[in-house]
Amino acid sequence: MQFSDEFLDKWEHLISEVMITDIPLDCIKKVVIKLEGRKQKTVNLTTLRKQGLTMEEIEVILTRTLDELQDQVEDMDWIIDAATVAELIQPETDKLLDKLK
Repeated sequence: MQFSDEFLDKWEHLISEVMITDIPLDCIKKVVIKLEGRKQKTVNLTTLRKQGLTMEEIEVILTRTLDELQDQVEDMDWIIDAATVAELIQPETDKLLDKLK
């Protein structure tokens, strides 16, 4: 399904209000781990999914990476895939709104 940039911008705004712990791992593009000394490590979840890894395997990789770097981590950025979120949620939203008519 192809969405317009304006449509995705609206979803990104909505997503920004959600706690990261409430977002499924399959809706995250990548995790950027900011380390001491202005270094960073990126775990690209989209690439791992394309390589055929399961969500459980990706979770293990992410957990292992965070465990290995835990003493150096200063911050983390979670890059959300707005298109995936929209694909998952928009049909349900449409159904709910249709019932209100």
